[in-house]
Amino acid sequence: MFGDLAGMMGKLKETQQKVEDTKERLNTVLVDEKSNDGLLKVTLTANRTLKTIAIDDSLLEDKEQLEDYLIITLNKAIEKATKINEAELAAVAKDGMPNIPGMDMFK
Repeated sequence: MFGDLAGMMGKLKETQQKVEDTKERLNTVLVDEKSNDGLLKVTLTANRTLKTIAIDDSLLEDKEQLEDYLIITLNKAIEKATKINEAELAAVAKDGMPNIPGMDMFK
């Protein structure tokens, strides 16, 4: 009924290792985002770790404007990084799932 249970467990363990390797690799995938006018630039990893922020001097004169720029630009960068992260991890998980009848969640 369950086929090769040991084989499935081995495949799941292999998939778990691939997921961990992918998470580690995503630390090296960089996502760049900038404000519409280019006055603020941020870089995150695909694991959503902030790496750099570059702020044009003109933004330093207005605290509220700078805060708005940071919020908007960081949110866009986080959204991009999240999409990359989720797509990469879903691909690894789908590839590693054993063929269990009725468990076709990734179609």
